[in-house]
Amino acid sequence: MSEENPVFILTGLGNPGRQYADTRHNIGFMVMDRLVEKLLAGERPAPRMQMRAVVYDFRYEGKRILVAKPQTYMNESGSAVAALVRFFKIPLGNILVAHDDVDLPVGTLRLRPGGGSAGQKGIASIIERLGTQDFARLRVGIGRPPGSKLAAAYVLESFSRAESNDLPKILDRAAEAALMFVRDGLDKAMNQFNGVISAEDD
Repeated sequence: MSEENPVFILTGLGNPGRQYADTRHNIGFMVMDRLVEKLLAGERPAPRMQMRAVVYDFRYEGKRILVAKPQTYMNESGSAVAALVRFFKIPLGNILVAHDDVDLPVGTLRLRPGGGSAGQKGIASIIERLGTQDFARLRVGIGRPPGSKLAAAYVLESFSRAESNDLPKILDRAAEAALMFVRDGLDKAMNQFNGVISAEDD
């Protein structure tokens, strides 16, 4: 793909199926859904299934954006993401993966240029399938499990009522961060969006 017609892939991680739709582990999917709403501005063309992912195809600021939600379940996310990256010949610098992070408080966004999986199995799968850690992440904090609750059970629970009230604002900010990544680059997006989203934020 030529530099004059760059292609970006923005993908969120989650599990397919209605039973998982509102769980903490699916916040990557939620970010992509909010991003689609922003890009469509009220119109909603049908997505396509491609490489085992739900894919929306947009033009934005002179660039082509693929918004993808792998339908492989979290642990196999890499098979769909890597297939799309290779099919569209997307450079590593044009990949952004949004995912949940139990090590960040609810409402915290953290963009980073790469690194290990930190135990996030969807990210581990993408690293394995791409053969590199060098792709950008948008980590969305979901908080640590309370008490002795296991993280594996906690991430499959829904957000609390109070957290759900703040969720639209969090998703808006995360979607804006993804768009800034495309428009202005990772460094500017990191400077603008890395930090805590409090209840007082506008």
